[in-house]
Amino acid sequence: MADRTFRFGCQTFTWEMLGDGWTGGPDDLVEAIAAAGYEGIEITDTMIGHYADRPADFARRLDEAGLALAAFAFGSKGGFSEPSLVDDDLEACRRWCAFAAHFPGAVASMGSATAMSPGARDDKLKVAADIYARATEIGRAEGVDVAVHPSSHHDTLLYDRSDYDRLFDIMDASVGWVPDTGHILRGGQDPVEAMIRHRARIRYVHLKDVTRQGDWAMMGEGVCDTRAILETAAGAPRFNGWVVVEEESETAGRDPADAIHRNRETLRAIDFG
Repeated sequence: MADRTFRFGCQTFTWEMLGDGWTGGPDDLVEAIAAAGYEGIEITDTMIGHYADRPADFARRLDEAGLALAAFAFGSKGGFSEPSLVDDDLEACRRWCAFAAHFPGAVASMGSATAMSPGARDDKLKVAADIYARATEIGRAEGVDVAVHPSSHHDTLLYDRSDYDRLFDIMDASVGWVPDTGHILRGGQDPVEAMIRHRARIRYVHLKDVTRQGDWAMMGEGVCDTRAILETAAGAPRFNGWVVVEEESETAGRDPADAIHRNRETLRAIDFG
């Protein structure tokens, strides 16, 4: 039987990864995600387009489509680890938390700490921990929860267990976490074990699949144990119920709208949603 503890959203990076090959806009994303049967959307600062300074208009557009804003994700030119760009990072946080505040329950998701220049890894993690903590205070003033989304992409500072444990050890306990099953697997961790280890920080979940070799795969075609992930998330004390499906496989690169629809059907086939 479907478990209505969960609400399923879709991340717009599936289109963002196409780069110049994507010529649509945010309305096209909303239409495709609604048509695929999702309840919500996680959109990024890169893909918000003409709605960037029009949160009320975006709220109306989502309402028309029957979608909620699960999260708003934003990155940093300094990888959230450059001391000279801390003020820029915090200003971006103020902007996007103010945007997210128009959408009850939406989380502000901050990208992975990333090395953008030479320097000691531990020093960069300390800068990131401070930025994430200060951003959380900004979010709190707006009534918006803030969470960190680690990545396994190039030059990430949050790749394997030691990276996660180090950041979460030095970072204020109020800062949330978006466990991403694909990135966790690519870093050699067991997602369920990682989620149990840091369960108090979980705000919502990014769900995607990879092969044993670490290549992106359509949901159900890799090694991610989706049912175990959802059961683990459900037990986290501050999990808000959102499971955001993100797809980065070559299949999605050929036809994003079809790929996200197939992933939604895969979830239904295992009795979720």
